[in-house]
Amino acid sequence: MVFRADPLTDDMQPLTMRDAWAARLSDLVDADPRVAVVLADISTDLFADALKAHPDRVINVGIREQLLVGAAGGLALAGLRPVAHTYAPFLVERAFEQIKLDFEHQGTSGVLVSVGASYDWAEGSFTHFSPRDVALFDTLPGWRVSVPGHAAEVPPLLDRAVAADEGVYMRLSLRHNENPHAVPDGGLLVLREGRRATVVVVGPLLDNVLEATEGLDVTVAYTNTPRPLDTAALRELAADTGDAVVMVEPYLEGTSAWLVAKAFEDRPHRLLSIGVGREELRRYGTAAEHERLHGLDAAGIRDRVRRFVA
Repeated sequence: MVFRADPLTDDMQPLTMRDAWAARLSDLVDADPRVAVVLADISTDLFADALKAHPDRVINVGIREQLLVGAAGGLALAGLRPVAHTYAPFLVERAFEQIKLDFEHQGTSGVLVSVGASYDWAEGSFTHFSPRDVALFDTLPGWRVSVPGHAAEVPPLLDRAVAADEGVYMRLSLRHNENPHAVPDGGLLVLREGRRATVVVVGPLLDNVLEATEGLDVTVAYTNTPRPLDTAALRELAADTGDAVVMVEPYLEGTSAWLVAKAFEDRPHRLLSIGVGREELRRYGTAAEHERLHGLDAAGIRDRVRRFVA
């Protein structure tokens, strides 16, 4: 479904997505005896009070990421709704076998919440980079993926994730948009309308895309829930822009190309994928520098979109 709405208000929001997530999850642990938190030494300070109040449902397994996911899977089998958390490369890439076996194969589900995104802590070097995480989840059926663009978007996404019966991967980042936006139930929120192409942007890259497309005759639609991608809404929007689609994602370039191809298998279309490049940069400056070198800053995105619609 396509939505056209005003952004959420930004009153009294925590500084980071992780702050917003931890505060809301602590409230959910207090309110719902089904909710359990499993940590791997990361963010434990944010759950100090919750651990004292619920030592049986706030568990720190130490720096053992495979155990983190395995323990969460066991809690799911026992009827709880586990929320497991650590850095993205350790949660998804290192423990992918446990996700595959302890959740998917066992027929259970939980909520996996990462920090670090593609290169948030660039100073930590390649060991802490995870642009491939969403692509890995695409190999497993039925997982919902949330990629908030602002701290204020995190609590409603978390509420839906905890209340759901499906597996949910929530990708938190230090990169963020200036303002939050309300995207009802994973739809596409249209923020700008044009005729030359439909630009779909995921999560924290929205501000860059809005700056990049200023003055261009393109539609810009925002989502913070790229899985399941609202392909029905995408088809509706693209029909007015010549079925020219641009996907701008804060993870591996081309991750959503297969979904777009499937959505348009009955009609010709053009697709430009913009995301994190597949080659390692081997430069460990700031996250903003990595964004620029991958062409994900406003200037880099504008150059590619202009050439695409020319």
